[in-house]
Amino acid sequence: MNFKHLHYFWAAAKAGGVVRAGEQLNISPQTLSGQIKQLEERLGCALFRKAGRGLELTDEGRIALGYADQIFALGIELESAVGKARGRDKVLDFRVGISDSVPKAMAYRLLEPALAASKHVHLICHEGKFEDLLGQLAVQRLDLVIADEPMGRQVSVKAFNHLLGATAMSFFASPQLKRSLSGPFPQCLDGAPMLLQGAASAMRRRFDVWLATHKIHPQTIGEFDDAALMKAFGGEGRGIFMGPTVLESETAAQYGVRVIGRTDELVEEFYAVSVERRITHPCVAAITNVARDQLFSS
Repeated sequence: MNFKHLHYFWAAAKAGGVVRAGEQLNISPQTLSGQIKQLEERLGCALFRKAGRGLELTDEGRIALGYADQIFALGIELESAVGKARGRDKVLDFRVGISDSVPKAMAYRLLEPALAASKHVHLICHEGKFEDLLGQLAVQRLDLVIADEPMGRQVSVKAFNHLLGATAMSFFASPQLKRSLSGPFPQCLDGAPMLLQGAASAMRRRFDVWLATHKIHPQTIGEFDDAALMKAFGGEGRGIFMGPTVLESETAAQYGVRVIGRTDELVEEFYAVSVERRITHPCVAAITNVARDQLFSS
């Protein structure tokens, strides 16, 4: 049996189709389909069948996937065992996906404990859309995904959500803009220039509901997928922006802004998503322990 063909089948099954798997493996869907076809010819049975516009596993495909899971898990164990047997310190590659809606400062605070866990950790970070990162997690191209929302039940990825913590939200403005505001918080936001997270952000959806509840109508100046860029505009006095209260001092110092108010009606949660139900990876354990015991402990 050609184990390369088996790996391609395994990736397609985990990703939910050859198109998504091809994107994750950087090969064309046609090439991927051809490799899987050769595996099917070798086994003498079909592993996928059409289901609407997509594919689903046949009974034989589900059996093959179970064996593939065991085979590739044993491969990882083999690498670890050989490294220990040779009696040398093995560099641990720790591959992390960061959802693009997670603030850069928060990503650093969450990941820093992984580097402190061992001097032999080699951190490899990828930023992207949450759904795309989950696909890479499914085929073991990532060890962990950090996001500001949990993986939904509708996602066909065998992984587990680990809540790292939650924080209230603070609102910031440049000193000059803060002086121009009138009235108490949050009413001072009404009619004020506002810089917002992009529409895809989980916090943005909660914020829109919060504004409607309080009957507040700020003047939207800009929307940003990149939180750092939003804060840079805020630091120049272009508008009010919000960020996690746990990062309040860092945000004020870095961008020269002042806090104009806080609310615990808006809470941002951060999750570590991994294929482990019970965390055993040393880097993931370090991240979750520090986040829960220190960063979000208050």
